[in-house]
Amino acid sequence: MTDAPPEGRITTEVREHVLLMGFDRAAKRNAFGPEMLNALSEAYAQLHADDNLRCGVVHAHGAHFTAGLDLVAMAPILGQGQAFLPPDAYDPWGLWGRPRTKPVVVAVQGMCLTLGIELILASDVTVAARDARFAQIEVKRGIFPFGGATLRMPERVGWGNAMRYLLTGDELDAQEAWRIGLVQEVVDAGQQLERAVDIATRIARQAPLAVQATLHNAVTYRDRGLAAAQAELAPTLLRLAQTEDAQEGMMSFVERREARFRGR
Repeated sequence: MTDAPPEGRITTEVREHVLLMGFDRAAKRNAFGPEMLNALSEAYAQLHADDNLRCGVVHAHGAHFTAGLDLVAMAPILGQGQAFLPPDAYDPWGLWGRPRTKPVVVAVQGMCLTLGIELILASDVTVAARDARFAQIEVKRGIFPFGGATLRMPERVGWGNAMRYLLTGDELDAQEAWRIGLVQEVVDAGQQLERAVDIATRIARQAPLAVQATLHNAVTYRDRGLAAAQAELAPTLLRLAQTEDAQEGMMSFVERREARFRGR
């Protein structure tokens, strides 16, 4: 994209049941200022408000995913200790505000720094181009990761792998990111968005209420522990078994055809 305003924007595109959300500030390597943060939150709100949308894909225009925060633009907010988003907004990084209930797939290319990694950690599936490179460089700037990396990276990639990169600020390439589990697939450069959309489309073809329940129960386990997640199992199954989609799933199996789920 070439006509984005200087402060950048988030593009949106609907493909069937999938919402594509694109960083569009290529001239600044898609660095985030307050305008883009709010616009991405609004795109997440669109994803959740529209029952036709079942999965999101986050991607970036240009050669790079994101250089992280635009520290110059964000300095007034950081200096005053203000929240980046209103308390009732959807926080794509999942640290405050309204909780995300629909899956998100991420497509990454080129540079992916700081809050870019933290967005991956807050999402569900990530596809990286072979030219992608990652670094959590806050310790090189005298600060520390405050977008969720310290909370989620040890769980995602293991303690040693997390500390190896969080404490040094060293860069890792796409293959290393795949080896430690930060990303789930590595593809040739230029194919990452297509592959991410393919995965999101496969998710969107499943029963929406069942997908959301699966995501919710996994998040419950991650955030609240085994007992809380176990307590949800039977009630959630009973609720889903009474839906039209559950009946459709059974009939499609009996009739040997693809299911047509409606999210109810």
